[in-house]
Amino acid sequence: MTDEQQELLLKAQQSLEAAKLLLANNYPDYATSRAYYSMFYIAEAFLEGEGLSFSKHSAVIAAFGREFAKPQRVPMEFHRFLIEAQELRTTGDYGQLNAVTTDQATEQIDHAEQFLALAIQEIGAV
Repeated sequence: MTDEQQELLLKAQQSLEAAKLLLANNYPDYATSRAYYSMFYIAEAFLEGEGLSFSKHSAVIAAFGREFAKPQRVPMEFHRFLIEAQELRTTGDYGQLNAVTTDQATEQIDHAEQFLALAIQEIGAV
């Protein structure tokens, strides 16, 4: 694991904890955003291991799918988790107040937890 991968996974872990705190305080829009960022940082960590980095979110998501999901280096569902989380983050960040339900936020946090577990298994513990 590179130093940058470790830092990204630590950010992912902190973002996930922040998502849980936000949801516990009844802020599902913001919890969803933090859950998305947790998954985004993890995708960046996977790509960093291949010497790849991108400045746009769409490029990170596409590269993660191309480099890891499509060749089945990780289960395809993780790419889908990332895509869905980004869509909900956009809804929560730019839509009307309380655009994301508590159930949707809970699901995104669960996906982020699964993603972090995968990263720890494949990249290493933080």
